[in-house]
Amino acid sequence: MNLKKQLADRIYIVDIKNIIKYVKGDAERKLELYKLLFDSDMKVAYHAGWVMSHFFQKENEWLFERRNELIDLAMTCEHPGLRRQLLTILYRQPLADSERVDFLDFCLEGIFSLQHPLAVQSLCIKIAYELCRSIPELKGELRAALEMMDDEELSPAILAAKRNVLHAMKTGKSLQKH
Repeated sequence: MNLKKQLADRIYIVDIKNIIKYVKGDAERKLELYKLLFDSDMKVAYHAGWVMSHFFQKENEWLFERRNELIDLAMTCEHPGLRRQLLTILYRQPLADSERVDFLDFCLEGIFSLQHPLAVQSLCIKIAYELCRSIPELKGELRAALEMMDDEELSPAILAAKRNVLHAMKTGKSLQKH
């Protein structure tokens, strides 16, 4: 299978499932797909991210050791769809042990950035919570920032993310489902 050629065309969920079957259990094929995230053709990179955002647990775990590269790409890419896919992939990873303060800052800024699509803002809220969940001072700052948001002006997606995070803060539980 020529992954780059397939990802350059329009893809559907059946294509995503076929690509996942193709790379499943094969480190070289997964690496080939992973490298396409960095392709200069944004359509190829976006589709590679879309496929990886559908990885099952074992394939997703393969991405854990690449977390810092994924974070760097998410913070620097200009393509909003690729950024959303990267944040989705990162959200599915353990984040509590991350020492990337720059990523937390990126997410905190992303919550309030009108330049980001709503899905990116929503993911930034959830990721920021996971990053600061075990640090009471940061969790308190995030709570204060979320409580300052006017519910009447928020989209349903942002409002739901805000409510879910505030509820999780009360219980101390993670939002993530690994």
